[in-house]
Amino acid sequence: MQSVLRLTAARGRPLYALVLAVVGVLLMAYTVVVSTEANAAVTLLSQGKPVTASSVENAGTPATAAVDGNTGTRWSSAAADPQWIQVDLGATATLSQVVLRWEAAYATAFQIQTSANGTSWTSVYSTTTSTGGVQTLNVTGSGRYVRMYGTARATGYGYSLWEFQVYGEIGGGTGCGTTNVAQGKPATASSVENAGTPASAAVDGNTGTRWSSAFADPQWLQIDLGVATPICQIILTWEGAYATAYQIQVSTNASTWTSVWSTTTGTGGTTTINASASARYVRIYMTARATGYGYSLWEVAVRSGTPTSPSTQPSPSASPSPSTSPGGPIQGGGSLGPNVKVFDPSMSGATIQSQVDAVFNQMESDQFGAGRYVLAFKPGTYSGFNAQIGFYTSIVGLGQNPTDVRINGDVTVDAGWFQGNATQNFWRSAENLSIYPSAGFTRWAVSQAAPFRRMDIHGDLNLAPNGYGWASGGYIADSRVSGAVGPYSQQQWYTRDSQIGSWVNGVWNMVFSGVVGAPATGFPNPVYTTLNNTPLSREKPYLYLDSGGNYRVFVPSLRTNARGISWASGATPGTSLPLTSFYVAKPGDTAARINQALAQGLHLLFTPGIYHIDGTINVNRADTVVLGIGYATIIPDNGVVAMRVADVDGVKIAGVLFDAGTVNSPVLLELGPSNSSASHAANPTSISDVFFRIGGAHPGKATTSLVVNSDNVIIDHIWAWRGDHGAGIGWTVNTADQGVIVNGDNVLATGLFVEHYQKYNVVWNGQGGRTIFFQNELPYDPPNQAAYMNGSTRGYAAYKVADSVTSHEAWGLGVYCYFNVDPTIHAARGIETPNNPNVRFHSISTVSLGGNGVIDNVINTTGGPAQGTATVPSTVTNYP
Repeated sequence: MQSVLRLTAARGRPLYALVLAVVGVLLMAYTVVVSTEANAAVTLLSQGKPVTASSVENAGTPATAAVDGNTGTRWSSAAADPQWIQVDLGATATLSQVVLRWEAAYATAFQIQTSANGTSWTSVYSTTTSTGGVQTLNVTGSGRYVRMYGTARATGYGYSLWEFQVYGEIGGGTGCGTTNVAQGKPATASSVENAGTPASAAVDGNTGTRWSSAFADPQWLQIDLGVATPICQIILTWEGAYATAYQIQVSTNASTWTSVWSTTTGTGGTTTINASASARYVRIYMTARATGYGYSLWEVAVRSGTPTSPSTQPSPSASPSPSTSPGGPIQGGGSLGPNVKVFDPSMSGATIQSQVDAVFNQMESDQFGAGRYVLAFKPGTYSGFNAQIGFYTSIVGLGQNPTDVRINGDVTVDAGWFQGNATQNFWRSAENLSIYPSAGFTRWAVSQAAPFRRMDIHGDLNLAPNGYGWASGGYIADSRVSGAVGPYSQQQWYTRDSQIGSWVNGVWNMVFSGVVGAPATGFPNPVYTTLNNTPLSREKPYLYLDSGGNYRVFVPSLRTNARGISWASGATPGTSLPLTSFYVAKPGDTAARINQALAQGLHLLFTPGIYHIDGTINVNRADTVVLGIGYATIIPDNGVVAMRVADVDGVKIAGVLFDAGTVNSPVLLELGPSNSSASHAANPTSISDVFFRIGGAHPGKATTSLVVNSDNVIIDHIWAWRGDHGAGIGWTVNTADQGVIVNGDNVLATGLFVEHYQKYNVVWNGQGGRTIFFQNELPYDPPNQAAYMNGSTRGYAAYKVADSVTSHEAWGLGVYCYFNVDPTIHAARGIETPNNPNVRFHSISTVSLGGNGVIDNVINTTGGPAQGTATVPSTVTNYP
């Protein structure tokens, strides 16, 4: 980015009261499921029982591994159909649920069958559209033997299960009744947040109403059952503002209380607690909050009877909530948290306006604040509002396709907060919406880390701020604009796999690949570089609602030689994953817990917030999806590597901001270990909208932001930024050598933004690499030339291809200098590369911004110096 003015950002906190009803709409989608299924018996019958299978892949994947309670071991079959795995429960059982924890090689068609003798089988569940992950199946039936009978595989491999869990009752059962004896009974509380969240709402049987307290500790909610009642189970359905520490207390007189259960590690969601007592009054006594808000419960259910044991046990129902037992399996799914604001077509434009304004008023100028938000719109038509988008805010449609959500109104980014200068409009996004703008155009005046994906604009798209102040370049993908796209004052821009009516102009570097309607290549005048197709692309995974109102994540398929939008002929091709196959992480989660969830076979979704981690997150399973929403931010403490990915196929990482901690990390994100060698050509790992920050919010340090060791990786839109303004900024303060090092072969980068690193910003060691669009500024702050030397060479190139590389190609590269501490500093070259006919560069610009420093040559010793206050680019069209 081009501006170096220091900011004093206005800090604020969410106007929580304005959005409670919205969060209620979001959570209702799964709490209804919880309330209707919480009666399922909770006894796990299958663990450790005798098990057999039709086949095993090898000695390391026996049938016993599926019932050993270890989510790091698995059974896998031969690669043929059909296959089965069966467990002997030892006695006839009444069954309530079966939980299948699939490895990547799952069944698309299978049955759950029961038998009294292991010979004659009855089907109690069947499907032909399974999507794998963690599947929780409510079943009705009985038998001594239970088996999964698979008839169609999702992959070319066999069937593979981390765990095969059967729940139910042997003999007479638990004796715990199914009636909620608390429903409709008198309820009181220590406080209420407002008149709309009374204590009675937690026992009214309506999962769309809730009790919430004042923002203080401790708080309590108490229920009068009317008479002394034998109590066996309490089920708490938490809203996003849950308790981490609380007790279940009982009393005969509402004066003297006895604790029958307690925890200091509550995880929210739906918690099922087995507790033996006889009492008239039941109280939830809460002492520590998970958020800065109060406590909030959708429902409290109390069951009467004799419990199985006086201990907590996670419900195996389809409730999307984490386990309350730290030693047991972690459940998938869960609340998306209070900072995901969900809108419904029934809401008026005025209501929506007030709520989006509340977020924008906090986030408009809060460049380095802690707020993180998603504005999410359910499928339907909306009218009469202008959603202005500030920092760390994502506006998204929850349809499967952009046309599922129509906004007759505006989605706007402008730069009034910064006097009409948009060069610092970072960290915000728009996705999956159809916009019919009120003035005939949509304004999206952004710079780095502000993707515009899967957008359908019925009119023009203006990429400049009001008044046409400077903007520093951005990114569009998989979008359609019926009218003209006007970059105006944008210095550079990259558009991929889209459709536009026309393109108005360009300043220095406009790059297109796979764009219908793009202008022809004319570089350097006009400044267009156009590739007819994108050689390889995979769109970013995204959250949506299915026809039943359930949250799912859609994972688009790989495209080869892509051109135009992926949804031109209907739904984008790809795979849909239920939210229950994801560990839904929340701020405060540890790396150990996240790794446990990943080891179980869950995908990973980071809800909006800031995550301090004291260990490396390890992604070891092929095809794992790691999705952040609302600019979820990971800060590695104590110098750890934030995330490592194994050398496996098809991992997708998207929507995450890695923010270096105050102790130096050697790497923030590593794709593949250093000895990676496997080919992933058929199913590459991809990263999309993944951002890195060194300093700005605090004095961060990391030697390298991104290291790519695996082959065939797709790097689709990253911004790796060593901060030049904000907090913790200085040549010896926010230290960082390189932004990106690519060691893998056949790696493709589409939209590579890397800036201000102290040595080479990009180092490319792998063979067969390709980059479409590169944007860079050299570091602003070397104190003098002596501090910015590469041996005897003045400065470092922005983009370095190793001398050993014999094949490489790049299109549309811009390198700028702004040595504002010492404007006499020189950098010898913008690009440094071996001289080889198969190492080729196209459309390169170097620019000295206002004459603050000199770049002597564009590439190697070719291309004249970029210098002088006129800010005129020096260009090379093709090299060699």
